[in-house]
Amino acid sequence: MIRQEPTMTSAPWDLFVRAFHWSLALAVFANVALFEEGGIHEAIGYGVAALVLSRILWGLVGPKRARFSAFPFSPTAAGEHFQEILHGIKREHSSHNPLGALMVYNLLASLLLVAATGTMLTTDAFWGSAFVEELHEFLANWVLVSVALHVGGVVFESLRTKQNLVARMIGRK
Repeated sequence: MIRQEPTMTSAPWDLFVRAFHWSLALAVFANVALFEEGGIHEAIGYGVAALVLSRILWGLVGPKRARFSAFPFSPTAAGEHFQEILHGIKREHSSHNPLGALMVYNLLASLLLVAATGTMLTTDAFWGSAFVEELHEFLANWVLVSVALHVGGVVFESLRTKQNLVARMIGRK
């Protein structure tokens, strides 16, 4: 059974959201896989922070589907969505589904914390701080786990709902 929300169709995301998404994915990959430390790592980290802050602004003033009000933070709705999955109920969402919304908020917050702890490590007050460095690494690893869950969730929901969510993120219906 497929239930549809009475709002928008499964149109692709706007250009800003798509560019943000793929730029962020590339930056995170580069910092994890190519530049584990040093000046390039730091520059990419500042770029990640700028991207996340830009997305937060876009989530407040951007088009309807990109706004946070289109996919509010709701653990209750996420629990209901999980129950729908368990019962085979498929519902089209005009933006992120409730579990996807929680992942968006998790990733935005986690990436800001990674950037903040990374920045702290460049200051005199926290230079060489083992605690801040371990926290930075823990948060970076949490981001990697979250990305894996995000990709898995996209694949799962694409197969479950027969909607190509990746196509939406590259600009196709």
